[in-house]
Amino acid sequence: MRSGLSRLALPLVLLAAGALNTLAFTPYHLWWLPFFTLALLALAIQHSKQPRQAAIAGFSYGIGWFGVGISWVHVSIDQFGGLPLIASLGLMALLVGYLALFPALAAWLTRRFANALPLPLLFAASWIFTEWLRSVMLTGFPWLSMGYSQTDSLLRHWAPLIGEIGLSWLMVFIAASASLLYKSSLARWQQASFLMTAVMLVAISPLLATLKGWQLSGQTVSVLLVQGNIKQDLRWAPEQEWPTMLKYLDLTRPHLSEHQIIIWPEAAIPQLEPLAIDFLENLDSSATYSNTALISGIIDYRHKTGEAWNNLIVLGKQQPDAERGHYFYGHTNRFSKHHLLPIGEFVPFEQLLRQLAPIFDLPMSSFSRGSYVQPNLIANGVHLLPAICFEIAFPAQIRANFTADTQVLLTVSNDAWFGDSIGPHQHLQIARMRALEFGRPVLRATNNGITASIAASGEIRERAPQFTEALVSDQLPLTTGRTLYSTLGDLPVFLLSLLSLLTAAWRGRQQHSL
Repeated sequence: MRSGLSRLALPLVLLAAGALNTLAFTPYHLWWLPFFTLALLALAIQHSKQPRQAAIAGFSYGIGWFGVGISWVHVSIDQFGGLPLIASLGLMALLVGYLALFPALAAWLTRRFANALPLPLLFAASWIFTEWLRSVMLTGFPWLSMGYSQTDSLLRHWAPLIGEIGLSWLMVFIAASASLLYKSSLARWQQASFLMTAVMLVAISPLLATLKGWQLSGQTVSVLLVQGNIKQDLRWAPEQEWPTMLKYLDLTRPHLSEHQIIIWPEAAIPQLEPLAIDFLENLDSSATYSNTALISGIIDYRHKTGEAWNNLIVLGKQQPDAERGHYFYGHTNRFSKHHLLPIGEFVPFEQLLRQLAPIFDLPMSSFSRGSYVQPNLIANGVHLLPAICFEIAFPAQIRANFTADTQVLLTVSNDAWFGDSIGPHQHLQIARMRALEFGRPVLRATNNGITASIAASGEIRERAPQFTEALVSDQLPLTTGRTLYSTLGDLPVFLLSLLSLLTAAWRGRQQHSL
């Protein structure tokens, strides 16, 4: 392989392979592509002469993977960051380079212990370890994890059992098993055994539908999702507070009595909660009179302490038999965002960085963190597990808040930061994976799209077009039962990967001592 490609050509080929991964995710749906690109990376690692060369291969792959796949981040930096183009491109290059270190580490580990464990097991374990690191370091950025690409493939039936991270393990294992067909050092029977195992893992996928762990309860809930389509540069303008609030109210009022639950998106009410109490109390009374509950995003700010929270609050009926609204300032039927986005919602080294550039001093970029575990929201008797924006990408947090009473997963967002890019489409796909993993329907309300209702099977039931004022109405089927993933989470996959890496390290040490 090395004889056919120059030292420069191989990294370029891997960079292109990584870039092609973008087509595997929505809105392109070429879910089969990563199996080929990962197999190519596995080949490059297998035929590297030393770990450093393998790390370069993994880094090149990562540059393509993230350089194209998260290019939508540059939209927010360029349009709202207030930086010169060269500076915004520099920040993007820094982010992409940082993310590319994780596949580089996976490749390095695989090559380092190449003789201690078969490639499929070692590469899959190394990949999962570094993907876990990516999800926790510097608050975590698990975007574009490979398993998300499989929401419409046969492998999706594994999601209720092993989750998205388990799907990533399967993908890497299958791709690495296929790569053994090209000049592998393993015996023919070993190559065949891994390949047959990979084929079996795919072939049995449809049969796993019977093990999903959940079933329809026969109950439905009527929901209305409201998409206001407020331009990002107007969202925090003081003179736009009342026009925005009245716009959402006007869109909602004709339908108040037609739905059990109404959802407004993240920070749909741009006025600080202490200043909006009159508006909220009136809305609380109107919702109660119409026998409905309304959930909205709003910012709570405490003047005495200077603390602010990105919140969701419930107005109107908490229980169907309630005779009056339950809202008052500080009531407990609310959720405070826990997983804050660096720069956008909190600024590390705040006193220093806020002085350097406008991007570090964006409106509403200094929030306090809500608790990791919080009670589900209760709206008209329905228990909803909330996640604000980026939080939906962290299944461990969803699982920590999942209870026996949880009926619906709710995620609200404002993707206006990212314009007409692929970012909101990828965000919706992440929400679909959460439905598959937890066996619960998902409601996704956004400011300008993509607003949608998602069945527990991960299929989109109703959706609104982007960049329009729109309403999504649905009779959402509810489910009962629990998936294996909602019970065990990522533990089985992490234990398998950890055991594989420890075995490889031990065998590698034994071989070195001989």
